[in-house]
Amino acid sequence: MVSISIVCLLSLFLLLPSPTITAAFNYKSALSKSILYFESQRSGHLPHTQRATWRHHSGLADGLQQGVDLVGGYYDAGDHVKFGLPMAFTVTMLSWGAAEYGEEIAAAGEERHVLEAIKWGTDYFVKAHTEANVLWAEVGDGDTDHYCWQRPEDMTTPRQAYKIDTNKPGSDLAGETAAAMAAASIVFRKSDPHYSHLLLHHAQQLFEFGDKYRGNYDKSVEKVRSFYGSVSGYMDELLWAALWLHRATGKREYLDYAVANGVFFGGTEWSIKEFSWDVKFAGIQVLAAKILLLKEEPLTENHQKVLQQYRAKAEHYICSCLNKNNNGSNVLRTPGGLLFVRPWNNMQYVSTAAFLLTIYSDYLTAASEKELHCYEGTVPAADLLDFAKTQADYILGNNPNGLSYLVGFGRRYPTRVHHRGASMVAYRESQGFIGCTQGYDEWYSRRKPNPNVIVGAIVGGPGLRDEFLDERGNYMQTEACTYNTAPMVGVFAKLNSLAQTNLSKGSLPGGLKCLGSSELAAEQN
Repeated sequence: MVSISIVCLLSLFLLLPSPTITAAFNYKSALSKSILYFESQRSGHLPHTQRATWRHHSGLADGLQQGVDLVGGYYDAGDHVKFGLPMAFTVTMLSWGAAEYGEEIAAAGEERHVLEAIKWGTDYFVKAHTEANVLWAEVGDGDTDHYCWQRPEDMTTPRQAYKIDTNKPGSDLAGETAAAMAAASIVFRKSDPHYSHLLLHHAQQLFEFGDKYRGNYDKSVEKVRSFYGSVSGYMDELLWAALWLHRATGKREYLDYAVANGVFFGGTEWSIKEFSWDVKFAGIQVLAAKILLLKEEPLTENHQKVLQQYRAKAEHYICSCLNKNNNGSNVLRTPGGLLFVRPWNNMQYVSTAAFLLTIYSDYLTAASEKELHCYEGTVPAADLLDFAKTQADYILGNNPNGLSYLVGFGRRYPTRVHHRGASMVAYRESQGFIGCTQGYDEWYSRRKPNPNVIVGAIVGGPGLRDEFLDERGNYMQTEACTYNTAPMVGVFAKLNSLAQTNLSKGSLPGGLKCLGSSELAAEQN
């Protein structure tokens, strides 16, 4: 077996053209761990194949009070409310990653696990969409939930369920759930055509519901306002859903919708510096740009004109991440090079940016457009991927703190994650009931590391000066969310594939950090 050191020596003579991907981190391990994380966030009756064995069944009576089965789905973070909007965005991003990098995920041996992660969410959405114009939006109450520090298996907080319907609309929630199911239908098209068709049917109904009965879901479900209020409104989600339905069905009517509403809904107007569970414009603009770049279908002159406007806004976002815009329209960076949008859970914006940069690099390359044109000059398409890699590597430990913000990866990572279940003795080990305030008294305030490692979680991350305090009470930095990790599944799959390709060629170009085999094993965890 050729050692890494010999491969590095050979690379001096075999500099084959390929993207600059180093072997400093084990992206396959990062991919596997990131997918495993979603098993820790499962609600409902857990299967016998459950790998996060410190978790057990929970929320088995969800929806019972309302006469509907709402068992399943995901907890969004360290608490036990099931919030529909961030859950749907999580599934959309998992599905987008699988749709773009399905072969790379399969090559890493993770196809079954990523399909299971997506299906755990979409199965719940099918249950929650009980009628054409009814979608259950939330289970649990964030206010009362936050008074308790309990394992999900011990929950005593109210599990009231809330819905949107024709009298209490929620176009943003309906649109995001439609996008999630449409994107997932693409992923399941080959492996399970019947399920793919079912998801697409629900997606189309939800889009029609959201478009016909317009309104913000946080006005209909007031309980959600303090936690996942829709600041951007619903127009971005309707465009988002339309473009995902176009991609899933190929029907021109959905593209026509995105073109006709581009100006009024802000898709061609908003210059955005973030992409998140709430603000979808950058993602919309990248999806629209793909249609234009790859010439996927014949386009009218008007379609081309509007899609070019979408593309211009997409590239404004990309350039802002690359620090190539002007007049203060770039995303801030920490001294260590991390993109910084805001102090609370900044990693969510880093992971979504890394994903959009990765796929846009691919789109430009596939379109034979070798450069991106920014205000500060042109940027080679490969540089987008290189920068996305810097953000992934920062997450994995290449940062001033030498700390992996992907829990369970590397030598050092946060051990006091703000997460109820992880912070207490596992239910499988001790089934004795832990009360609401008992959890705060005996577990929350403990200085010791969490007894359970929530592998694959990406925590909120450091502040503007790269500072990070690994304390359970520092929830702005130590709480992890499903939508932090979901975009990185696709990024890690891409980086792993390129690293493996370069290694097999004996070529590790472009400033590669060469490690000996023993060093590499230690570095990779």
